[in-house]
Amino acid sequence: MQPTHNPDLPAQQQHPRRDVRRRALGITVLATLALGSLLALELPRGDRQPPKRLAFADVLALAPRNPTSDAATLKEVQARFEQGVAMLHMRQYEYALTAFHQVLALAPKIPEAHVNMGFALIGLEQWKHARDFFESAIELRRDQINAYYGLALTLEELGDRPGAMGAMQTYLHRAPADDPFRARAESAMWEWRSAASVSASAKGSRSTELPGR
Repeated sequence: MQPTHNPDLPAQQQHPRRDVRRRALGITVLATLALGSLLALELPRGDRQPPKRLAFADVLALAPRNPTSDAATLKEVQARFEQGVAMLHMRQYEYALTAFHQVLALAPKIPEAHVNMGFALIGLEQWKHARDFFESAIELRRDQINAYYGLALTLEELGDRPGAMGAMQTYLHRAPADDPFRARAESAMWEWRSAASVSASAKGSRSTELPGR
């Protein structure tokens, strides 16, 4: 409700003009600081228009920066990596892809960054590129178990069921019993084996049929 003025009460005393200027200057400074904080955050918000969808090819084509080993670079790598993980959990795959690309531009031999690039590309349904990043993660570290899980998912989508089963079997062999994705992996293996068994049975039935006369 808007305040009203009572004519029976004396009018408020006018403040000096310099006080008004000081107040306006203070408001301007606060607004500038708030705007700078929002621009520095660079995170998606529900009350804004969704950002333009980033093409994964555009992101991968960004010019890499010269990697160094100073403390500032290591701090930036950690910050970008944590931002990328947060974006993956929020299913903001374009943002995650950008963050992990920046990580790899500074530290190209971190296998976890390759794996997370793969999962971000799975979210964008870029299966071939996702497969490449999972394979590069395995080349960097043979016991990067979540890379085998991601590789199995991509190979299945690419139509390579035997390759998918081999990668998932490797994951199950190396993953601990309490791994959060183990139940999904076991379910996928059961489904794939059942489908393979049905297919083999169907082929066997057709091969035993006698030709018509």
